[in-house]
Amino acid sequence: MTENQEKLRNNHPCFSTKPGNLGRIHLPVSPACNIGCRFCSRVLNDTENRPGVTSKVITPADSIAILRKALKICPEIKVAGIAGPGDTLATDTALETFRLVDKEFPQLLKCMSTNGLLLDEKADKVIEAKIDSLTVTVNAIDPEIEAKLNKFVYYHGKKYDALEGAKILIENQLNGIRKVAESGITVKVNTVLVPRINGSHIEKIAKTVSSLGATIYNIIPLIPTYELKEEKAPFCFQIEEARKSAEKYIDVFRHCNRCRADAVGVPGVSEFSKEVYSDNFATTETFSHG
Repeated sequence: MTENQEKLRNNHPCFSTKPGNLGRIHLPVSPACNIGCRFCSRVLNDTENRPGVTSKVITPADSIAILRKALKICPEIKVAGIAGPGDTLATDTALETFRLVDKEFPQLLKCMSTNGLLLDEKADKVIEAKIDSLTVTVNAIDPEIEAKLNKFVYYHGKKYDALEGAKILIENQLNGIRKVAESGITVKVNTVLVPRINGSHIEKIAKTVSSLGATIYNIIPLIPTYELKEEKAPFCFQIEEARKSAEKYIDVFRHCNRCRADAVGVPGVSEFSKEVYSDNFATTETFSHG
């Protein structure tokens, strides 16, 4: 185990085997997305508990005041993460935020999630931001399968539909994972499990990303919504089968809470997002693809 992995295991609720007293804050600074997942409906509200949802989108500068407030309310916070509501590499706001956080709160771990479309070309910037862990959502490594889960990508000013977009996305994800992992940053891969579409593909994803340097794998059960609202959520036995197939190649993370993009507190124990984000910061009321 590397020093970075040991630090994450002791302080990050997503990596610890005993996460019950480890807190995190998600800073919703990323306003735009560049892919069109068929299962993702990103909205602004304070009621739904799922990824892609936040009560507001804040600025990098506001994140520092919010962090100070959050640490007073929840001193158990050890991690500052950015997981949306858009993609963290579609704009520069996430990396700018991490630079500010590193300066003001050097004791906090920094983690980031991305769909990976721009990870290959921005890997050096991710490394320079001194993040401790990177999560990349890889739902398929076969473009035919990915096209059933993602209807388009916006890449360098052009929209690529389904299959063509899937080819670009997968190539950039895998190249980016390799580059970031080689730098010593811990890479976690998320896969949204949609049994009818990628259920039999999980083992191949796990084997591939592990060979590129990813060290932990999170299989997230589909929340049926948006264009996949008619799909059935995975049964427990399907989730367990997927995890067992992946464990042949990579450690599997089993206590994901499918957190909001503005989550604050100890996962599964406390939630302070309404208190922390209640002030009138300079927020963005809408966000978009592209």
